[in-house]
Amino acid sequence: MNDKVKITLISGKGGDGAIAFRHEKSIMNGGPYGGNGGRGGNISFVADNGINTLADFRFGKVFRAQDGENGKTKLQYGKDASDIVLHVPVGTVVEDENGTPLADLTHHGDTYLAVKGGRGGRGNATFKSPVRRTPNIAENGMPGETKVIYLELKLIADVGLVGYPNVGKSTYLSKVTRANAQIGDYAFTTLEPQLGVCYLNPDKFFVIADLPGLIEGASQGKGLGYTFLRHIERCRVLLHIVDLKRSEDPYQDFVNINNELFHYRSDLLNRKMVIALNKIDEDIPQEVIDTFKEKVKDKFDVYEISAKEGKGLYRLNQRLYKLVNESKEAEKKKPLDQIGQERVYSARAMDNGKIPEFQVVRREDGYFEILGERVIRTYKLINIKTDEGMDRLLAYLDRIGVDEKLREAGAKTGDTVILDDFEFEYYE
Repeated sequence: MNDKVKITLISGKGGDGAIAFRHEKSIMNGGPYGGNGGRGGNISFVADNGINTLADFRFGKVFRAQDGENGKTKLQYGKDASDIVLHVPVGTVVEDENGTPLADLTHHGDTYLAVKGGRGGRGNATFKSPVRRTPNIAENGMPGETKVIYLELKLIADVGLVGYPNVGKSTYLSKVTRANAQIGDYAFTTLEPQLGVCYLNPDKFFVIADLPGLIEGASQGKGLGYTFLRHIERCRVLLHIVDLKRSEDPYQDFVNINNELFHYRSDLLNRKMVIALNKIDEDIPQEVIDTFKEKVKDKFDVYEISAKEGKGLYRLNQRLYKLVNESKEAEKKKPLDQIGQERVYSARAMDNGKIPEFQVVRREDGYFEILGERVIRTYKLINIKTDEGMDRLLAYLDRIGVDEKLREAGAKTGDTVILDDFEFEYYE
């Protein structure tokens, strides 16, 4: 099962604005006629109930959106590029390459804009003013974004089954749902999560996840630990199934599994948990059951069941349904999660009339380099293919104080200055 994949997303570059002038016989003083470039393509994710795995995203795939169309003459705007929408299973978490969550797509139709296409550059018609009748400048389209993204699938279930391998979790699931769970007398019968729906009546039901069993050291990755623990994070209620015949001390088995939960994520022990003592149909001394119950008294609800014969399951399921409903009601009262919400700033709002932060450094090869995200972004906007565009760039650099910074760094006339991919000579 592919429950965590790495992909690369590249949004489209905005189209360049056009430099054009109107030349028609019957039109006096035609003026600038260049249109704006189109927006580059976005890439977003949408949660889809019709998809169950991340198999389509294996092998480090790269998804690249198209660039926006360049502006044209006659005030024609370039066409916006088509967006790419990637459908992922419900329960997918989107993370950046540092593991920081960006979005949590827990409902069908949830969307997340992962990389935004660059905006189109303005054509020279935009720069026309009463004092500049024939502007010979235009803007380049903004480059797109490139991000390395991790997609992690965490199943969403109401009840998650916890316990050692082969304690009866799959048997329980097959008895109370129509899930076709694999059952066997060997460890790790369940290699992939299985989901089933338990109906108490047509209007009362909850979803159960049978997950790979735990062993000691699972929180360090032993056995199928990471596979199990990754999915259990989403379960509202935990049903801890204890095999009364597995060892001489069933309570210690219970403690061992809980320790693995705590070491993986301490908050898992705050999750509602119900204990099912399984295999009461076999020859189990009553003293063993009474001792277990005494040790967890006032902490957990304990039910005696036989998953194989279906004994005690109705009362257990009634209790699970009640706890699931209580969890859902409590969730409704919580404030909405802010993960994945983007704040978008315009260039004007970011600068707010202030000089952008930048620095000038002298490199080992003797060149001087201008560094600063905002300065580089502005440079990429300016079309320097024309003299007027070049003048605009130099005026901008002078306005923000680049000359002064270059002098402070020791630059002399004739030294080479680098701004992103652009080189020019410095003159005092």
